[in-house]
This record gives sequence, C-alpha cells and structure tokens, in this order.
Amino acid sequence: MLVVGIISLVTSLVMIASVLFFPKIRIGKASFESYWIICLLGALSLIVFGFISVQDVLDNLLANTAINPLKIVTLFISMTALSIFLDEIGFFEYLASWTLHKAKSNQVVLFLYLYILTSILTVFTANDIIILTFTPFICYFAKNAKINPIPYLVGEFVAANTWSMMLIIGNPTNIYLGVASGITFFEYAKIMFIPTVICGFTTLGILFLVFNKSLKQPISTSEVTKKPDKFLLIVGLVHLAACTILLSISSYIGFEMWFVTLGFAISLLVIVSISKLVRKTKEKLVLKTLKRMPWTLVPFVLSMAIIVGALKQYQVTDAIAEALGGKFVGLEYGLASFFSANLINNIPMSILFSKIVVDVTPASQTLAVYATIVGSNLGAILTPIGALAGIMWMSILKEHGIKYNYRSFLKYGIVVGIPAIFVTILVLAIIL
Repeated sequence: MLVVGIISLVTSLVMIASVLFFPKIRIGKASFESYWIICLLGALSLIVFGFISVQDVLDNLLANTAINPLKIVTLFISMTALSIFLDEIGFFEYLASWTLHKAKSNQVVLFLYLYILTSILTVFTANDIIILTFTPFICYFAKNAKINPIPYLVGEFVAANTWSMMLIIGNPTNIYLGVASGITFFEYAKIMFIPTVICGFTTLGILFLVFNKSLKQPISTSEVTKKPDKFLLIVGLVHLAACTILLSISSYIGFEMWFVTLGFAISLLVIVSISKLVRKTKEKLVLKTLKRMPWTLVPFVLSMAIIVGALKQYQVTDAIAEALGGKFVGLEYGLASFFSANLINNIPMSILFSKIVVDVTPASQTLAVYATIVGSNLGAILTPIGALAGIMWMSILKEHGIKYNYRSFLKYGIVVGIPAIFVTILVLAIIL
C-alpha cells in the first residue's frame, strides 16, 4: 500500500511541476504537453511493477457501468465539440462584443454584463472553453480601451468556475463525480441550482467590493464584430439546445449521457461537412474543431483512473475515507476536495474522490458527493494549480503582457474562494 501511495503522490507532484515549469516536451520539431505524459508513465509503472494487472485495467476500461472511464471521457469530449464549434464560427466573440457595445462607457455595467454572459454560457457549455475564448478578447479590449483588465479577467474566471456547478455538463469534474455516483442530469440540477445561485451572487458581491474603485473609471465604446454565419449558428445552437434537453431526460428514456453527447457531436460534424460541400465554402470548420479538441485529456484521465484503481485496490482510498468520516461530512469533503484540487489538480482529485465517497455511509454519501463537486469547481479559484484552465489562463495573460503572478492569483483566490466554499457548503448542507 505504501509503495502504491508513494508512486501515485510522486506522479501527481511531478505532473504539477511539469505544468508549472516544463509544460512542453520537445522531440525534434514536435512538441507535446508534458502533464499527460507524466501521468501515463506513472500508470505504466504501476502495471510494469505488478501493482495492478493488465486484466484489471482492461476490466475497468471495458466495464459496462456508469463509471467506465471511456464513457466519461467520451461524454466530456463530445460536449466540448459543440462548444468549440460555436467558438469557431465566432458566436462567443460576437456575444462578448455585443455586450461591450451595450455597456457603452460604464465599467460597472460592463463588468456586470460580462459576468452574467460568462455565467450563462458556462452553465450550458463548458467552463474551460469559455475561459479560453473570452480571455484573449478581454485582453485586447482592455488594451484598446486603456482600462485595467484585471477586474474583468478575475470576474470571468470566477464566474466560469462558480456557475459551472449548476449543471453536470459544466465541468468535467461534475461529469466524473456525478456519473460515478449514479446521479442523473435532472437530479443533479435540482440539488445544485440553489447552492450555485447563492454562490454566484456571493462571488459577484465580493468582486464588486474588491474592484469597486477600478470600475469607476470611464471607458470608450466599442464596435460590434461581424455576426456569425446564420445557418451555422442555427445548426450549432439547435444541437446544443437539443443535446441539453435530451441529457435532462436521458435517465427516463434509457439513454446513457455519453451516448447522447456523442450522437449530437457526430451529427453536428456531419451536417457541417455536408453544408460545406453544398454551399461550396472553403472554411475548414470541422478540421479546426477537431484540432482544438482537448484530446490530451483522454490519456490523462485514463491514466489517472488506473492510478486511482490501484489506490482503491490497496485500500488507500478506504483509509482516506475513514479519516474524513467525521461528524461534519459536507464541510470535511468540501474543504478536502477544495484544497486537494490545489495540490494535485481538480481532475485527478475528482477521480480519486469518486472512489473515496463510495465508502461513506449511505446517510451521508449524497452530501459528500455534492460537497466534493463544489470543492472541485471552486478549488480552481484558489490557485492556478486547481484546474488546467487556470494554468492556460495564466499563460494567455503572459502572452498579452499582463502582469498577474501566482501571488496575485492566490490573493484574489483567498478573498473570493474561501467565503464561496463555506457559503455553498452551508447552503448544500441545509438543502440535503
């Protein structure tokens, strides 16, 4: 048990170090993201040294259960395809530009508009996509308008990692923990609606207090960018809406969520490909969408699933569950997941905790699962290590010459994230 725990811990620490200090591994002219390679090597070491058998790995990957890692990865990747397509046709940029135009010269109104827009889009798409799409746009706008970009960047990041809690599709951690615990789309939304709304208004109030002085400065108006292609926009939005609706009733009609999202992703790409031939356009939307897909998450998640499987097999997860099995389950699991996400990243943390919560007593298990989900989302606010999007977000700011270091991230993370986690866990505990 000790050796398995050490290999798993070292793998996680080296993975985080790689993200911070050597994010790319270059082999000749090719470069690869290092984080998933580190995790893959950690998983392979457990297999090579006999701590987990190849048969156990195959049984886990091919099992006809809701917690099958391949199904969960398929669900996330497919849902991401819908969001990336909408981004490729300029939908998100157009909305952001339209919002900036409507705010005119009032920064307070602009901040509120962007926070609301980010929140709404995050609920129905994926928080990582919104962060990576809106961040460059905010950087460009702030530079041209000669205003401080920090309030808008922090507001965008906080909104994306707060309102992502509302639906199970808002964050890959929601998907993993929810599906692994057998939670349906509608059941999840029913429980998380009120905690998410209260948390969202709490973070918004804190942000206004923190950036009140900066937001009083005037700005110049902006022009609205070109509207997206109407046909492609309709196709994309119809697929997103229909997919969300079908996901909400999937448990009642006997369809697994991964099958629903995969079907709509394939349908979208096929229709767009056919429309390109019919309309004789040169735009390579399908290829661009496929290129931007987070394919590296596949080996990353599967490798972490193998590592966590070994931890479960050697009863490491049982020991953690016993240590957390106190009187205040919601607070313990919420804070443990919140801080653990900032030690090993929220995706590995969610995979690990999906095995831990199964050992919680039935009376407390539901609260433990939802508290962990809350921690996995809000943990991303505390430090850039909390989520891969945080690391990528920081790199985008660096590319645009915006000074925002680890200390700055932690400063705002403490001010916003700590009150948010306590408020949300309290509301969750009252509801459950």
